[in-house]
Formats: sequence, structure tokens, C-alpha cells
Amino acid sequence: MLDPACQGAYIAFVTKTMTTTEHRQKKAAKQGRPRAFDRDQALERALDVFWRKGYEGASLSDLTGAMGINPPSLYAAFGNKEELFREALDRYMERHAEVLREVLGRPRARDAIAALLTCTAYALTDKSTPPGCLLVQGISGCGDHAQCIRNELCKRRAANEKTIRERLKRAKAEGDLPKDADPAALSRFVATVTEGMAVQAAGGASRAELRHIAETAMAAWPRD
Repeated sequence: MLDPACQGAYIAFVTKTMTTTEHRQKKAAKQGRPRAFDRDQALERALDVFWRKGYEGASLSDLTGAMGINPPSLYAAFGNKEELFREALDRYMERHAEVLREVLGRPRARDAIAALLTCTAYALTDKSTPPGCLLVQGISGCGDHAQCIRNELCKRRAANEKTIRERLKRAKAEGDLPKDADPAALSRFVATVTEGMAVQAAGGASRAELRHIAETAMAAWPRD
């Protein structure tokens, strides 16, 4: 069974995201002449396509069909496919950054990482979104011509890992980790586990199976 606090944190963040989206739409409606389409809604639909198919697998027709616009409107509103993907990534990161801050804010490092892995299991199998993680599967099937996209995804994953590393460095300074614990190695371990869970989720792993992975990973957590 999911940690109720983790489930609550995730649901709260989804609710807040929906509220923020509604606020953007109302704000846009007040500013001058509205576009012929809802830009915010179109971006959400593009995010869904990229999440399901990856950058390379999402064709222009897939994107415009889902967004309900034609190619000229896409170029006028977002620039090109690469810029649209970057903006979709920004939206994706915005959604998950709050959950990361929430779980890592717990007093004990072990509890924080356990909560992070539990929330990851929940998010990766949330039926309201595609399975898996955009930061992991977004580059699937891309060739050398998409190296800039590969670099962008690596940068975003590294940013998440850095956030975890800083939390663990603070834990060690506070005596919450053994003296011989390595925050950099531990953060890389946690990042590797979450990314592996994303691959498993994309392949059809259940929430219970991901929870078991999380519990197995926590069994390796350093103890005094």
C-alpha cells in the first residue's frame, strides 16, 4: 500500500498544477486578443504526445493533430519542434519539482529518500498520465541529429540528481548519515533506481512491482 503522505503530496501537486493551468488560461483571456486556440491546452497535449512517443517518435502530424492546430500555427506559437519540446520539458519539470521539494523536506534523509521512491512509484503508474518518465524515454530512438535533445534531457536529469545530492550533503553535515557515507554516490544510486523504475513502468510494470523495487533499494541504505 502506498504511503498516504506520499500519495497525498502527489495528489496535492496535481491539483495545484490544474489550478495553475486554469489561472494561466484566465490570465491569457484578459490580455488582448486571444489566439485562435488555447496555447496552454495545446502545450499540455504536446507534452502528452512527447511523453508517449518520445521526441523522435512524435511526428509533426502527431503533434498538430493532438494540439488541434496546423503547422503554421505551431511555428507561430512555439517556434519549431525542438522549441516546443523544450517548453514541454519546462512544464514537465515544473510539475515534478514541487513533489521533489516536498519529499526531500522531511527531517530524516532516509525517510525523505524512501518517500521519493514511493512517490516515484505512484507517479510512474498514474493512470491519468502516460507510463514512465519523459526525462528517460524522451530520447528513445533518436539519432545523432538529435544530440541537442539528448544533452537537454541529461542536463535535466542531472539537475534532479543535484537536488538529491545537496539534501544528502546537508544530512551528512547534520550527522543524519554515517561519517563514511558518500552523498554523491548515494544520490547517483537513487537517481539510477528512479530512472530504472521509469524504464520498468514504461514496459508495463505495476505499481506494486515498483514499490518492491523501492523497498529493495532502501534495504541498501547506509546504517550506523
